Amino acid sequence: MNLDDFEHWARSDGLQAILLVVGSILLVRAIQWFAGHVVRRAEEEADAKGTDLVASERDKHKGALAQVLAWSVTAVIYFVTALLVLERFNVPITSLVAPATVAGAAIGFGSQRLVQDFLTGFFVFTERQYGYGDVIRISQPGETVGISGTVEEVTLRTTSLRTLNGELVIIPNGEIRQVTNLSKDWARVVIDIPLSSDTDVALASKVLHQIGEEIAHDERWAPMLLDEPSVMGVEALAVGFIQLRFVARTQPGKQWEVSRELRGRIVRAFREAGISSPQPLVTSLGAPGT
Repeated sequence: MNLDDFEHWARSDGLQAILLVVGSILLVRAIQWFAGHVVRRAEEEADAKGTDLVASERDKHKGALAQVLAWSVTAVIYFVTALLVLERFNVPITSLVAPATVAGAAIGFGSQRLVQDFLTGFFVFTERQYGYGDVIRISQPGETVGISGTVEEVTLRTTSLRTLNGELVIIPNGEIRQVTNLSKDWARVVIDIPLSSDTDVALASKVLHQIGEEIAHDERWAPMLLDEPSVMGVEALAVGFIQLRFVARTQPGKQWEVSRELRGRIVRAFREAGISSPQPLVTSLGAPGT
């Protein structure tokens, strides 16, 4: 190729290739902005509803849909742009079919985990297991401990969680075996209260009932509760102490705030009523022969 041919190519196909690359980047930026706008709009709509303290399932699914579609459309745009740019460089696309088939088979054998990630992400999305803004815990099957956090992003390949410590954890969807959704429909607060074995159970239950009535009529906390907290009764008996169980149903994701408030009120109310917690059991061992 001489200088004149290169100059002609640069003014035609070369310029088109540059415009295609720049246009694809701008289009992807616009799609990502639109997806972020949809997510922010869903959050604003949830905040604007006077009675809804948390995002509805529809809002969560809308945010997840925007993120997945943005990610998928971005991949398609870059793929099509790459093909069009190759054409501008006079690379015959049809001649790449056979090598692409061989490469695809090789990649397929080596990227089974990647395919698993995509399939798992597809089912997570279609079954609405969780969405943007949900509080979830990812753990091994049969276990109750794992990684907990708020879902910040869901794609077909990964799930991003923001933990309570502010860490962003990115988990491939194929690695997810068990998901516990802590903000689905409703949540429950369960407080087990240890008391001395000589405590008047009727008095302690009466105090707890009063606490439940007070918080259920509190303007700040009533919207977070689905019903009035109730006393389940004596949950356990042991040497030196008994255990009362106090439960409440709350809006999804609000169980921790309600739990902290209830514990504080219980401590204050029991102190005023003279109800004490059990003392630690101290065992004294004498020396041999004493």
